[in-house]
Formats: sequence, C-alpha cells, structure tokens
Amino acid sequence: MHPMIATALTVLTTVLASGGFWTLLQHRLSRNDAQTKLLLGLARDRIIANGMMYLNRGWITKDELDDYYSYFYRWYHEFGGNGLADRIYHDVLDLPVYEYPPVPISRKEHM
Repeated sequence: MHPMIATALTVLTTVLASGGFWTLLQHRLSRNDAQTKLLLGLARDRIIANGMMYLNRGWITKDELDDYYSYFYRWYHEFGGNGLADRIYHDVLDLPVYEYPPVPISRKEHM
C-alpha cells in the first residue's frame, strides 16, 4: 500500500475513533433536533392560527390554500406533526375554495 494512503487511513481511523468526534457529532444532531422541534412548533402555530381564521371566515382562496399547504402543512406533516393542526388542516380542506375572494377582505382579516 502506498505510504500516503496508509497515512490517510490512519488519520481517518484515529479521528473516527476519538471521543471528541462523536461528542461533536452528537451535539450537532441534538442541535438539529432542537431546530426541527422549534420549526415544527412554529409551523403548528401558523397552521392553527391561519386555519382558524379561514374557518371563521367560512371560505378560502385557491392561492391561500396552496400557500397553506406548500409552506406549512406539507413540511409539518412530513416531519411527523399531527394532532390539532392535522384536524384543522382537514377542516380547512372542506371550505369552499374561490379563485378570488367572494367579498372584499379587510386588511386586518388578511394578516
């Protein structure tokens, strides 16, 4: 075996076997897990808040429904979210869907 390959394998094996490497990897994984949980919580909040607004209003536009699914529910569900946000999303799907708002939307209602 070429001496450079042998040296590279030795260095790689040493790094992988070191406790510091595994501690760093575990820290990064737990940080990613915390970020995922935070994002799931934020998505859940928006799914519920926006969904309740649509349900109280009694209708939804096609664009709102597309955004509601594409930016929030799709990813929330893919990452394992369920429960109340799922129920509200499915209730929103039962609303009448319009291409354009059937009545003027007040600025406060659209936020």
